[in-house]
Amino acid sequence: MVDPLYAWWAQQLVLCDWDFQPEPNTIEAKAAGDRLQALGVNDRGELGWRLVEALGTGSADPARLLAALELLALAGSAGWLGERRLRSWLVRLTDEITRQYSDLESWLEALRHAKSAEGWVRGNDGFCEACEALAVLERDGEGVTWDTLVGWVAQQCQDKSLSLWPDAPHAHGWRLRAAFAPVLEEPSGAVDWPDAKAWLWQYWQIDDRTGLIQSLLWLSGYGHRQGWDLDATRLLAAAGEERQAWLGGLPSAERDYGRVLLAFIERGEPLEWAAWDWLRLVDLAWAGACAGWLDVTEARDFANHGADLVLRRYSDWSALARAYQRGCSLFEGHDRLADMQRDWGLLLNSPVSPWRTPLQQLLEEEVREGARRSILAWRRSPRHWVLALASVREPEFGMRQGPALPVAVERRAEAMHYLEATLGLHPDEGVEALTRYWLPAQAHHLNQLAADAAHGALPAATTLFGRPEAEDLDSLAALKQGSRHAATIHMAEKYAFYLQMAMDSEAFDSEALDALAEALRDTLCRFYPDTRRLLEAWVQWERLLPEGEHPPLTNEIRWHLDDPGSPFHWLDWHSTQWREPGPRPTLSRFTAMALAGPLNNAVWSEPHVESEREAVSLREWIDGHYGLHGRDELTEFLDFLFEAGDRQEYQINYAPYTLNAQRLASEIAMLETGDCSEEDRTHLLRLQRVRDNTDGCNELDMTAWDVAQAVDLAIAGRQLGWLDGAAFGRLLERAHALAAAHYGSWEAYARGLYAGFSFFMGETPEREGFLSGFRQALVAWLSGAPPLAGPWASLDFPGARPRHWAPMHIDTLPGDVKTLH
Repeated sequence: MVDPLYAWWAQQLVLCDWDFQPEPNTIEAKAAGDRLQALGVNDRGELGWRLVEALGTGSADPARLLAALELLALAGSAGWLGERRLRSWLVRLTDEITRQYSDLESWLEALRHAKSAEGWVRGNDGFCEACEALAVLERDGEGVTWDTLVGWVAQQCQDKSLSLWPDAPHAHGWRLRAAFAPVLEEPSGAVDWPDAKAWLWQYWQIDDRTGLIQSLLWLSGYGHRQGWDLDATRLLAAAGEERQAWLGGLPSAERDYGRVLLAFIERGEPLEWAAWDWLRLVDLAWAGACAGWLDVTEARDFANHGADLVLRRYSDWSALARAYQRGCSLFEGHDRLADMQRDWGLLLNSPVSPWRTPLQQLLEEEVREGARRSILAWRRSPRHWVLALASVREPEFGMRQGPALPVAVERRAEAMHYLEATLGLHPDEGVEALTRYWLPAQAHHLNQLAADAAHGALPAATTLFGRPEAEDLDSLAALKQGSRHAATIHMAEKYAFYLQMAMDSEAFDSEALDALAEALRDTLCRFYPDTRRLLEAWVQWERLLPEGEHPPLTNEIRWHLDDPGSPFHWLDWHSTQWREPGPRPTLSRFTAMALAGPLNNAVWSEPHVESEREAVSLREWIDGHYGLHGRDELTEFLDFLFEAGDRQEYQINYAPYTLNAQRLASEIAMLETGDCSEEDRTHLLRLQRVRDNTDGCNELDMTAWDVAQAVDLAIAGRQLGWLDGAAFGRLLERAHALAAAHYGSWEAYARGLYAGFSFFMGETPEREGFLSGFRQALVAWLSGAPPLAGPWASLDFPGARPRHWAPMHIDTLPGDVKTLH
């Protein structure tokens, strides 16, 4: 049985100088392909554009309609279109022709005028003869007449199975690719983009599957929009002069971008351009499929992920197109918003545009969920947690998502230089050395200060040694704003950066580093229930504890909060086990270690055995200050400090002088008039301090001086490996008990510590400077201002009644049975 539609189609192709073929889509495939090439249709994307252009946005051009009929015949013969798609387009084109032209004569007349406009002259081809032949057939009622065709097409238009574009739910994401070229058939094939690999290299410098996936994940998670968004945020808060200074400070190659961005800001243009990244994500996924580097499912999932992101940000196609145009303007460095109609009019207004479906109806929920599972799978490894956290400080890490690649030699060298020069971390120390950068006690300290600040229970600002700077007190009081946010992220994000640098150096055991990355993820998942809580906590603590030498990262962190594509929203958010990257000391151990006070830097984690390189300086310090050379000597001296110490020397050699002022004066006078040995000179200085009751040495219990030294030495001994974990723990318990037996508060302990520090200090020109610095340190430790000076302000003194408010979350140190935390 003859198909009237195909028969009429064959009749019309005679006007294109075709011989009459009852089945126009069955000519020889190679000849059809060559003819398509000759017409400038090199791939299926260009074919899609020609078909859309044929119907235009208003009154269709008859010459384009006829040309589209020929293209359909050629595409069908070349195997570019399946039967269903071919017929759908044929019905749509025929319907357009019959609606615009009431009969064959008006159709042919319109074609003659179109040909004349193109410069056609009678006699140049057989077009005129073909028109006359068709007219004769129409008059004689032979072939498929116009009236017959109209009725037939009206019937065909009722067929719900007809579809101009791929209409399977999972293929709808490809409609976004119409921004570059419409997708006529899915899945992709060689005819869709024959030079896809060359294009990927020329425009993206991508030459393999891994590079493609990394670029796809970068577009979805960061793209150009991140840098543009951050620039816009800063410029919005800047005055006119600052904006011009910013523009002047840009490299010459970026000045055009800067001028376009400033123009957008100054005229109130919405500062939104994420479509620039997400539409290119879909295009890149299509290119990857055409290049054979993505399978059908992978490519669809990336496209549908792009569509999912688009649906979260834009309400309709027009908003999407305008956002893309803004991004294109910034990328190219000239404002293209005036070209909206020229660049987007066809897609936005054509009756056959793949964008006729309302944007918000593009994806079914099941398809969106499938795409989400897919993108989560690409970032499932704990390594992506480290990358995401580190990328906030170093955006370059945003390009490293997806499959891991060997690190370039230059990058390995940079990472190693950073580890050695900035952190003092060397490969021969092993992965265990990273433990020193995991500081759970610091997080506990911050959480406790925040809870106390929220309840107005911070230590007194005025101490026996002075008062902190107003700025430091303000920063302490402001911690109340962090009381609802666990502070772990403040420490953990820095740890993640160090961990990433260790990974980049490729000088440490990779499996051990992966285990640390997993432990980091497990920890953060335990303390933060979801992405938003983690990022909100990070913003808050970053604002409360800015680093003086670096600008705060608050804008960068907030960007991740607001952008739906940010990798933070697509990490594997679950904890496989409860294990941290480093040990978490108990509250009593942390308190005991804090007894060392300002004699050294605050200790925020359990000490571990250091490498031989670090051990050299530790041994030199112990030898230079105490003359100790090994485990036995250290243990013996620690026993001495706990049982007698410098406090006993004071009691035996100096305290009796307080009972006999005349004898004291006589002793001092004798030493002052004679030649003193170094030992005698030290004795004279101490006698003078007894005479003057310097810093309350005659009134205060100086046991704190011995306790602080003992804890400081015990920590060093543990780092040298002279003390094992159990021995170190027993020493901390002794220090804890001895402090509790002699003092009732940190203030009393501090007075005793300062008195001992002052009394037993040897003769040195820097004495006053040392004492002044020690007093300032004690002020900071006692008051908690600045917050990270030392932990006394957040800890209950050994044996004292608990006075601190419990934080609102679980990010605290495990306490003793008597302590409720």
